[in-house]
Amino acid sequence: MSKKIAMIFPGQGSQGIGMGKSFYEGRAKAREMFDAAGERIGVDFKALLFEENDTINETAYTQPAILLVSMVAYELFKEECPVAATLFLGHSLGEFSAVCAAGALDYLDAVELVHHRGMLMQQVCETIDAGMMALVGLDDATVEQLSQEARDAGKKIWPANYNQDGQLVVAGLKTDLKAMETTFKDAGAKRAIVLNMSVASHCALLQPAQEPLRTELERMLKERFYAPVISNVSAQPYESKEEALHLLVEQLVQPVRYKQSIGAVAPQLDYAIEFGNAAVLKGLNRRIAKTLPTLNVSDMDSLQHVVETLS
Repeated sequence: MSKKIAMIFPGQGSQGIGMGKSFYEGRAKAREMFDAAGERIGVDFKALLFEENDTINETAYTQPAILLVSMVAYELFKEECPVAATLFLGHSLGEFSAVCAAGALDYLDAVELVHHRGMLMQQVCETIDAGMMALVGLDDATVEQLSQEARDAGKKIWPANYNQDGQLVVAGLKTDLKAMETTFKDAGAKRAIVLNMSVASHCALLQPAQEPLRTELERMLKERFYAPVISNVSAQPYESKEEALHLLVEQLVQPVRYKQSIGAVAPQLDYAIEFGNAAVLKGLNRRIAKTLPTLNVSDMDSLQHVVETLS
């Protein structure tokens, strides 16, 4: 009986200097993918990923870098272990990697697309002092209620990432996030930390970026999906260009429902495999779906381990 496997892909926050270097040094295909992606958007990915710099943490460059390394990892895995995916799933930016792995985006188009997505997000947020805050120790309903009350009072703050029980990220204006810190702690938050970010992902502040992103998606998306992709917005599967176009645009302004997504699909799976740096989703899965074995492909050694595990 064939194994039922979810191919999963991380988002921003998984980046780090040195990511992808093992692939680049180990396989000619990886070098070809790096070079082609660099030519497409005019970025020296070797310098961006292998040399100390601050640019890697700028959204417009973080996004294509993460997607590229994820897709290199996935392509090398397919060469070694051509198993069929049951479904694809990504966290935030990772949903674009998932759509690419599902065959509905060419990887070079995807690199260009998320580079543009990152620039759009930066442009929208650079004049409004936007940011994000990580909350630990509060249930979802409390965060949702307090955020709604804050909006009713004129503040701009929204739930943005449902990562796991007791861990939720909110987005909005930094002044409003800081003003809410005491409120969240008084409600029982163990931690309420404004993150070192210059964008507010997955909230209404990004509405101006939606139509430009839609235009790019319309041009690049294909009709073919090898298997369904789980939407961050709905936590439901989709596998058509029409659905992808709507959901990936809506994803800009709606929260990422990662814990709901992986929790819903875990019972039907034998494995999840994360492709990309840092094994962030593997860590989340241990806490969300404890019975789902999650493997990760982040370098040549882990690639070999996964291939051996599945053989």
